[in-house]
Amino acid sequence: MTEPLRLDRSLFAIRGPDTIVFLQQLITNDAARLARQPVIYAGLLTPQGKVSADFLLWRAEDGVMVDVHAGWAETLRARLGLYKLRANVEIGPIEQGLGVFAGAPAGGTALSAPDPRRGELGLRAIGFAETPAAAMEEPAAYRARRIGFGVPDLAHDAARDEVFALEALFEEFDGVDFQKGCFVGQENVSRMKRRATTRKKFCAVSFDGAPPAYGAVITAGAAEIGAVRTSGDSRAIALLRLDRAQDALAKGEALHADGKALILDPPSWLIMPDARETV
Repeated sequence: MTEPLRLDRSLFAIRGPDTIVFLQQLITNDAARLARQPVIYAGLLTPQGKVSADFLLWRAEDGVMVDVHAGWAETLRARLGLYKLRANVEIGPIEQGLGVFAGAPAGGTALSAPDPRRGELGLRAIGFAETPAAAMEEPAAYRARRIGFGVPDLAHDAARDEVFALEALFEEFDGVDFQKGCFVGQENVSRMKRRATTRKKFCAVSFDGAPPAYGAVITAGAAEIGAVRTSGDSRAIALLRLDRAQDALAKGEALHADGKALILDPPSWLIMPDARETV
């Protein structure tokens, strides 16, 4: 991926003296980290611990800029607004014409940094763009890159409120701080971490030939253990019970989806469950 690519993302601002304190009570990551790094990955969860939206937070002069999928932006703004109460913050638009890019746009950048989830994804930047984010689709070259590295994009690979934070790889992507104290959904996240009960996760799978359909059920023998999500050439992101997949492979049972054999292909950084624990 050599050319900068405009991503299907929207931006809005959170401004005011209470910005960090406001976010600290809500999001999965430590908002105070923005004092020493330009961008962090985080999410807003349901009280039950499922992901309502994931996003990047960029440090700005008078607060933060929220980098979120274009289709999720208004819902996220509304959710944050419900929590505002007496906090001295404003949630609103940013300068017109700014967009989010993979790589540095030709028009110049307002902000740029390596993607905080995985360095392999390269430079991420906020710069000037002509096309409104709502009219964008995920660029094919960027989709191929993230699938190649086994990185899910929740707006494309999950429904809102479908997956728990640790199922969505928030731990692997440095998107959750287990020490900072309470946030929305924190109790469930902490319990899953403490008890090591995260057995369903996003994971890359590979295959030969045409890709399986989005949502195709993944089977191990006669058991249904997950589903295919976004596919690329010879590789896809899947959401599946990794413990059951490992157990099936240990028994010599193949994985299949949409009539096609799949190979479990986890990246080296993926935290895998103990295949012996099948609770």
